[in-house]
Amino acid sequence: MYTVYILLCSDGKYYTGVTNDIERRFYEHQSGFDKKAYTYSRRPVKLVFQEHFQDIHQAIAFEKQVKGWRIEKKKALINLEWEKLPELAKKKKE
Repeated sequence: MYTVYILLCSDGKYYTGVTNDIERRFYEHQSGFDKKAYTYSRRPVKLVFQEHFQDIHQAIAFEKQVKGWRIEKKKALINLEWEKLPELAKKKKE
């Protein structure tokens, strides 16, 4: 099983990733395992979204898609407001 996840960082920004072990990966983010990681200076982090996939290729494709989204669209996903996603996809960054 593979998990695409979104973390809310202490600076209000979001981090999106993919892993085959969400508990281990969250611990790594939270503990500052890698000083070069995006989340290192943005701790503590909070796990705000996760979606599971059987296929790694589908998980990676979804992760890349979400990484390209604006914050409004990510917030809709986090809040499971699926109906808002098509409209938010049409809006251009202001």
